[in-house]
Amino acid sequence: MKVTMVIPSYWGRESRIGWQKGDAIYDHPIPLDHEGTLLRAIESIKILQDKDFQLAIIAVPTTKDIDTEVEAKVETIIKSVSNDVGVDILLFGPSHLEKIHDIFFRNGKEDYTDILELRGYSNIRNLCLFIPHILNSDISVLIDDDEVFEDKEFMSKAKEHIGNDFEGKPVLAVAGYYLQKDGGYLVKSDSDEWTKSWKKNEKMNEGFRNYIGTGARLKVTPFVFGGNMVIHRDIYMNVPFDPNVTRGEDIDFLMNAKMFGYNFYLDNQLSIKHLPPPKTHPIWRRLREDIYRFIYQRAKIESQKDIEGMTRVYPKDFDPYPGYFFKSDLDEIIETSCKMLSEQYLDEDDKVASKETLRNITLAKTEANPQFNPFEKMCNFQKRWQKMMEFVDNNDIRKNIQKILI
Repeated sequence: MKVTMVIPSYWGRESRIGWQKGDAIYDHPIPLDHEGTLLRAIESIKILQDKDFQLAIIAVPTTKDIDTEVEAKVETIIKSVSNDVGVDILLFGPSHLEKIHDIFFRNGKEDYTDILELRGYSNIRNLCLFIPHILNSDISVLIDDDEVFEDKEFMSKAKEHIGNDFEGKPVLAVAGYYLQKDGGYLVKSDSDEWTKSWKKNEKMNEGFRNYIGTGARLKVTPFVFGGNMVIHRDIYMNVPFDPNVTRGEDIDFLMNAKMFGYNFYLDNQLSIKHLPPPKTHPIWRRLREDIYRFIYQRAKIESQKDIEGMTRVYPKDFDPYPGYFFKSDLDEIIETSCKMLSEQYLDEDDKVASKETLRNITLAKTEANPQFNPFEKMCNFQKRWQKMMEFVDNNDIRKNIQKILI
């Protein structure tokens, strides 16, 4: 059973320049003049007992303006540590993607080029599935660069159940979980008044207690963590991440998998320490991003059609989190929460943030609602993904792409 671990690493313009209009928005891209967290993540691999896997690092720039610099930066980091970690490390960056697109063009498959992109969380995650496929792997292990391994048995646990049967059904997708800075698995409890309506952290912790803190080691789970996922090729050959999801792509992928008949199993012994840099976006902006993702995912559920071979899913399948946000009262929750947060900003004499928070209510009723059928669009993308993955399964095509990576 061949395994590839994939770690995306997000980089932005130098700190003196900062984010510019048109740049991709990620939680905490590292400025090019900073060291970031990637080296720390790679070095933590030393602790692992099982190193029978390849490691692929994806260099992700926030803008094409810095493609060359980002790729060079990540390559330097890899070279500085590659001899000490004990695993084979590959780099995937903008230049590699460009060459793959050229192969598509030369073979009359230019319509596949938009399937593989280096912009947006879902597109990056799809590369986390594509690269292991090119490397002839059976398993993809998705890790983020703001994490560190503390459990020396992590990889043996990651491999333990994947591909085997559990309670009479094959286990083809396993979700681990995050340990916070304090060593626990719960996220920080909210104390602000407006969160009594929003309840995101409250519902997350309810789910974490139910699935991580109690019961059997393996359970069918309603949530996953994007930086701790183990996916079998039987899934990633057939199910992609939805590129129309701007964030929350991990849980959305779980939803897609469920629609195609695959369950994710949470392993409450598979943990990794999550040490993200401080968030830079204001609360109203983060709330807006959540509003967009939850409205989109609710719309995907509501727009389902009965299709042979697919499974219809319901909001309750995702309770308590994220199911709380997929129900009919989501609009009311959004309006109440935004009004309360707006008042909080006014109390802090931040009129601009208060106005932007109230604007979230309008956006929730307009722009946040997809102007297309998200279920149908996802199904169409899935068919194209499947054909593209089958195309690169051709030995000659795969060998040509492997030459780019290895």
